[in-house]
Amino acid sequence: MYKSSSSSNKAGDRKQPAIFCDMCAEEDRRAAAKTCMKCEISMCVEHLQPHLTKQVFLLSHPLTEPMAPGAEGLGGTKCPQHGKLLEYYCLDDLTSVCVSCAIEDQHRLHNMKTFPKAQAELVEKIAEGERAVAAKRQESEELGKWEQSKREEVSQYSLRLIDAVSKLRDMTLNRVQSSVSARMGCIATGGSSIQAAMGEKDTFRFLQLYSQVNQDMERAKAVDLRKGLETGQERDKLSQELQEVGAEMMDQATKLCGSVLMFVDPENQRETPGNANAIFEPRTLVHGMSLSADHRKAFYSQAQQSGTNNQCTLRIKDANSTSPLHSWKIAVSEYYDWTIGFWEHESTLDQGIVYALCIKDDLLSYLKNNPLDNPFGAIGIPHHIPGVVRPKTVEVCWNPQDFSLSFFTCSSRHYQRRLIVSIDVRNSSSGLKPFVKLQSKAGLQQPQLQQINSVGLRQMWGQQNIGYHNNSFNVTSLLCELL
Repeated sequence: MYKSSSSSNKAGDRKQPAIFCDMCAEEDRRAAAKTCMKCEISMCVEHLQPHLTKQVFLLSHPLTEPMAPGAEGLGGTKCPQHGKLLEYYCLDDLTSVCVSCAIEDQHRLHNMKTFPKAQAELVEKIAEGERAVAAKRQESEELGKWEQSKREEVSQYSLRLIDAVSKLRDMTLNRVQSSVSARMGCIATGGSSIQAAMGEKDTFRFLQLYSQVNQDMERAKAVDLRKGLETGQERDKLSQELQEVGAEMMDQATKLCGSVLMFVDPENQRETPGNANAIFEPRTLVHGMSLSADHRKAFYSQAQQSGTNNQCTLRIKDANSTSPLHSWKIAVSEYYDWTIGFWEHESTLDQGIVYALCIKDDLLSYLKNNPLDNPFGAIGIPHHIPGVVRPKTVEVCWNPQDFSLSFFTCSSRHYQRRLIVSIDVRNSSSGLKPFVKLQSKAGLQQPQLQQINSVGLRQMWGQQNIGYHNNSFNVTSLLCELL
């Protein structure tokens, strides 16, 4: 049925045998054009004509490219289970089957096609895959460009951090080493001069040396042996320089850490700059509270709040638009419990329905479809969120398209946010209004709050956020800040 030929096709380096017509005379066999899977013979163009012209052959005699006999050839056209001709293709299991497999056995409920139709569908599937791979190829080019740019960014931040660390090290080591060496040298000089004077036996020579010996001795006695640099302008100047270089080093370290995290996990570590248009509504202030000039920081006066229950609710809005505010970021004093989120604007805030994140007694939970109780909390049971520590900064994102309200914890102003919880708000009204409600933490009495306000918040928020009014030393402390 076949014999080897030097003109055979190649699949890699393996030569395939030439297939010859089984119907030609042995002495004049021509190359086969097709193989009939049902007749299990290969035919040349001349002997193939009945299969191409007679209706009975066209309907029930499938043709294929010339095939050699054996397991990989004609022997592979029969079902190993039923011994019948393989006539169908199962698109579910991606295998050829006979009529018995298609009707009686495990393939009977599968998607079965004749070979030509199966080929047409699979070719279309490959074409779709080819288009998808082509699109991926274009995206991969963008990925490569992104990887290159982020790698260069990480390298730049690394070099800047190394420079800052080296500068800090050199400034410290060189100056302190010079100072210590100078002081130790002064003591050594004084000791040498004393030994020289004590060993001098000639009275005249001793008196001539004494003036210099006395100077060296007094200098040695006056040496300051406290650790670090000697007290004076040089030490103060170096301390100031070190603080500036140290601040630069910490900034570069923060940027490097953020860049590396963005390089590894950009989905969760993407930059979140906040909303510069978010402001507190002045009309929601209570007695004793005040806002910064840009309405993004809220303060309260300790003296004015004496005797109150130390709670307040502030509404938040977009300074440049009447449209709902969809995202904002806020930092709250650690000495206050809080509820942060949205309320349905058709009702008043205290009796309205809220969707919010809340912290009470250092336990984090979320509220969904809850009225906001007065003075604090929710009517009903808040949903506790285990395993999440009190966030220093919270980012709130409302997505009206997928009806989700998400809360993130932000580790710094520069980078890295992580999802705390996402709430489904599809049953809420079309408009949600942002707010923050604050109440001093349980167990903090007025004297304690006064001490916290004057010391703790100064450390937490910085000197610039603590004010003194009317020369009465009444402390005005920062409650919260929109970032």
